[in-house]
Amino acid sequence: MSKTEFIIVTAIILFVAFTMGWFAHWLIHRFTKVSGSEMGEIDRMAQALHEAEETRDQAITYMQQRESELSNQMHQTEAELRAAMDGLRDARHEAEELRAYIERMNQG
Repeated sequence: MSKTEFIIVTAIILFVAFTMGWFAHWLIHRFTKVSGSEMGEIDRMAQALHEAEETRDQAITYMQQRESELSNQMHQTEAELRAAMDGLRDARHEAEELRAYIERMNQG
């Protein structure tokens, strides 16, 4: 094989490799191309996702607010219960003292 034949064969091989690479790129681009309707659908899905995230954030804020309100209400109710129990304990103690006083008065 002479030098000229070697250059021609190398050029043909490189041209064929270039052509195959270009064809492969064209096929990949053809199959992965996003059409206008698909872009519209992607935009609608992105908007729906954004709205869902906003709704989730609002729900989280509402739940935190509601939890805080219920926690405050529970603490207030517990404080009222403690006050009522203290009042009941004092009333029972006073009733016992009155019974003892009455029994002492009836005996003596």
